Amino acid sequence: MENSAALLHSLLLSTSWTPRRRLDRALATPTRLAPPAGPLCRSRRPTRSVRPMVSSTTAARADAAPPGLKEGIAGLYDESSGLWESIWGEHMHHGFYDSGEAASMSDHRRAQIRMIEEALAFAAVPDDPTNKPKTIVDVGCGIGGSSRYLANKYGAQCSGITLSPVQAERGNALAAAQGLADKASFQVADALEQPFPDGQFDLVWSMESGEHMPNKQKFVGELARVAAPGATIIIVTWCHRNLALSEDSLKPDELNLLKKICDAYYLPDWCSPSDYVKIAESLSLEDIKTADWSENVAPFWPAVIQSALTWKGLTSLLRSGWKTIKGALVMPLMIQGYKKGLIKFTIITCRKPQAVTEGEAETASPSVE
Repeated sequence: MENSAALLHSLLLSTSWTPRRRLDRALATPTRLAPPAGPLCRSRRPTRSVRPMVSSTTAARADAAPPGLKEGIAGLYDESSGLWESIWGEHMHHGFYDSGEAASMSDHRRAQIRMIEEALAFAAVPDDPTNKPKTIVDVGCGIGGSSRYLANKYGAQCSGITLSPVQAERGNALAAAQGLADKASFQVADALEQPFPDGQFDLVWSMESGEHMPNKQKFVGELARVAAPGATIIIVTWCHRNLALSEDSLKPDELNLLKKICDAYYLPDWCSPSDYVKIAESLSLEDIKTADWSENVAPFWPAVIQSALTWKGLTSLLRSGWKTIKGALVMPLMIQGYKKGLIKFTIITCRKPQAVTEGEAETASPSVE
């Protein structure tokens, strides 16, 4: 796989029309730590400074999105979603594999479906007719693969939101083509300001979108707001490792590696699984569970690199645009992050408390004579 990554790197660098100066910047040697100049993974920074990442809910509550972040995310997915769909299909997320499994290309789309099923099982989402979800929101929906799968599985009404107009349009087109236009719909909206009323959804689903959120507290808060009482919330996302008790920051080499990934994929500050737990606890969410699925997604990034090395993959990549090429160039860094134990592919599930009825409140409250 190291040879495959090096080959992809050299092929892209040798392409005559690729902006060499931008490539050189993207692939620069590890940057020197400098005094703070803003959030760690802020895209389009005027400097190469990196501040140490503090793993805490305070860091997770960054007040505002870095300038250009939402536009960068939308542009990345506007540009790259067609390429992804043509090679990998409608599910724009990792696959789930047995630990240590050597997967073939034919296994990968099946593994993406398995990822959805494993997340539902981990969260103990019921599928019996009485208790199964009837309304679902897909936050960071891509082109709607999860939404349409869940709509089919549960017969539910699914609403998906994305920052990418291209993704929303494609998601609606695929829903119509699959006879699901009355079950799954997609729109452009910000996950931090969702266009839904309080308590609307029985299942709140976020498959690999949390890493793009500049304010993790507000992100989880919005998931909880739109969740109905008793609803399940599922977050599957990229995290950095939990810090040891003796640490107040990641190591400099870890910060540098994450910075390069952030610059390519338009990611703000990362947080740890324990940060998500603290946020969920602060919102009084219940049945909070997490798991590290890093070993179960290990075959994924090598497979993406292999797909990029096919004739179809390489020519499509070169036509797709600079943002997609820049993302391809840092794919080996994702593998490196997983191997170092720095990047953790994490699932976090929880439940919004059931509403307390007036009678229950009276029963719970001791009478005063």
